[in-house]
Amino acid sequence: MNIHALKVFLLATCLTVAVSGCETLDAYTQESKTSSATKGAVIGAIAGAVVGLASGDDAVERRQRALVLAGVGALAGGAVGAYQDRQEAELRAQLQGTGVSVTRIGDNITLNMPGNVTFATNSSDLSPAFFDVLSSVSKVLTEFDKTVVEVAGHTDSTGSDSYNQALSERRAGAVAQYLQSQSINPQRLIVIGLGESMPVADNTTDAGRQANRRVEITMVPVTS
Repeated sequence: MNIHALKVFLLATCLTVAVSGCETLDAYTQESKTSSATKGAVIGAIAGAVVGLASGDDAVERRQRALVLAGVGALAGGAVGAYQDRQEAELRAQLQGTGVSVTRIGDNITLNMPGNVTFATNSSDLSPAFFDVLSSVSKVLTEFDKTVVEVAGHTDSTGSDSYNQALSERRAGAVAQYLQSQSINPQRLIVIGLGESMPVADNTTDAGRQANRRVEITMVPVTS
């Protein structure tokens, strides 16, 4: 089973099974939703949340090695969780009330940026309101530079598979380009488009399609 199929399977499974070690802040109610199980046992998400890291471990490991060789110090042991705890807290503070949710899965942190704050339908041009959000994210990424950053673009199911794949790639690329304009090291970035293949909501409703038109930014610690 390839990585994309695996993640779709995990997403479906999580409709009925709680995800271990996953804590999510609802972007609209500001209510915290926390499971009490051990962190990192399952990589997945419940419907309406984020799918999480999509590019696969190999891509991340290549970036980690490159960053270590470039002089970025690696984290080890208990320092990994503590580092991500601080970064998560800062992201929650910076993004409160923006419509962006922050999800912690193990030592990875994913930001889910839905269509109402990112892009218009059929567009890869950043919405004006999205610049402030990305500037806040860039500020945190600059402070916490010991991470690989995956930028994943997603679309709803309107249109052909090929069109949606290309659109998702352009959206992810637009976000990555903005992060680089804010002095984020391009060696940290993994950019991937997933088209309509990983929905988090029902594509038969307007609200569901808006939720599926999203960008997810996942921060993975650089470890030795």
